[in-house]
Amino acid sequence: MNEVFELDHPVWYALNGPQRRLAVTQGRAARLPTTIGPFAAVPPDATAQDWADLAEIAGTDTLVLFGAPREVPPEWAEVETFAVAQMAAPEDFGRLHDGIERLAADDAQAMLDIVTETEPGPFATETYRTGAYYGIREGERLVALAGERLVTPSWTEISAVCTRDSHRGRGLATRLMEVVAHGIREAGRQPFLHTGAGNAAAIRLYEHLGFTHRTRDNVVQLVQAPGVEATPLSLH
Repeated sequence: MNEVFELDHPVWYALNGPQRRLAVTQGRAARLPTTIGPFAAVPPDATAQDWADLAEIAGTDTLVLFGAPREVPPEWAEVETFAVAQMAAPEDFGRLHDGIERLAADDAQAMLDIVTETEPGPFATETYRTGAYYGIREGERLVALAGERLVTPSWTEISAVCTRDSHRGRGLATRLMEVVAHGIREAGRQPFLHTGAGNAAAIRLYEHLGFTHRTRDNVVQLVQAPGVEATPLSLH
C-alpha cells in the first residue's frame, strides 16, 4: 500500500485504519453508522463474500462508495454515480488564525443548522466525531465551518467547508481551511479535499489556494443492497 493508493480508496483506508473505532464492520466490509455518515467500503480486491457482508450491514440504507470507480455486483442497485475532483494541498498550506473556535459535541446542532442552510455535502447528527471541526461565530451564531472527515494513515480530508450567504466574500472559509490543514500537518498527515467535478467555482478557489488535482477520475456511487426497499438518500 502507498499514499496514492490510499486516495483511490479513502473510505476503505479510513475505516480500516485511523477511523476504525467509528466503523460498523462485518468480515472485510465496513460502513459508518447512519448518525455519522453514509460512507461504506469493501476492499480494493473485493470478493462476492465482501459484497455479501456489506449487504448484511447495509440494512435498508442507501450507502455511498467513494473513490476509484467500483464494479458493483449486478444484484445491487446503483442509484446514482457522479464524478468528483480530488485535490491535494500545497506543502505550505496551513496556519493558525485568531477568532476561530474548535467545536465540540455541544455545537452539533449549530453545525447541522449551517450545513442545512449551505449544503456543503452529507453531514449527520454525529458527523463531528470524524475529526476536528472549527467554526467562526458572529455573536452566538455559527457563520462559517470546516473540519476533518476521512482520515487515512497518510492523509486527512478537509470537508464541510461552508459559509452563510450573509458572510461570504470575507475569506472566512480560507481561514478555516488553513486552520484545519495546520492541525492535519501537526498530526503528521497531508491535507486533501473533494469537490464535484463540475463545481467550477470551487475548483477555481482551491486552485487559487495552491491545491493541485490528484485525480478527476474518482466517483461517488450511491448503492443499495439487493432485495431491500432502501431508504432514499440526499447528499445535502
